[in-house]
Amino acid sequence: MSKKPSSSSSRYGVTNHNPVDGHVGKRIREARVLAGLTQTQLADALQITFQQVQKYERGANRVSASRLWDMAQVMGVEIGFFFDQMPSSVQQSSPRLHQKTKPDDSLEDSLTLAKDPIIRRESLELLRSYYLIKSPHLRKKIVKMIKSAGDDTGSAERQESTRSSG
Repeated sequence: MSKKPSSSSSRYGVTNHNPVDGHVGKRIREARVLAGLTQTQLADALQITFQQVQKYERGANRVSASRLWDMAQVMGVEIGFFFDQMPSSVQQSSPRLHQKTKPDDSLEDSLTLAKDPIIRRESLELLRSYYLIKSPHLRKKIVKMIKSAGDDTGSAERQESTRSSG
């Protein structure tokens, strides 16, 4: 006797885990931190619990279109922000595309995203602080200073190799 699928979603290969939900959750967190909000403050503004915000940010719960719209309004971002910078591997891993991927692919993508410096709290706080600076001239000077500090390591190495070859 063969077992019938318990629901139409399992029959079509649709699961409750979708990497797109994880990406949207990461972008919700980024927008929240950039807006300077805690999970509790965002939850209060949306009239939900902070635990629900945590689940959205982890990608454990899907976000409805109306809730995503409300989040965009509260955090001052365009609705497309939540889908921006989505890696092609995440776009292609949606089970609705009926593409077969290795189970390890989503784990590898998660590890790659975790190493991405832009999603680190430190980076988000730096970016948020940068945009609080009113003077465009001062912002340009700060960017130049940061680039210079980052180049110091490379220029020191270049100077050393120039001295030794000359």
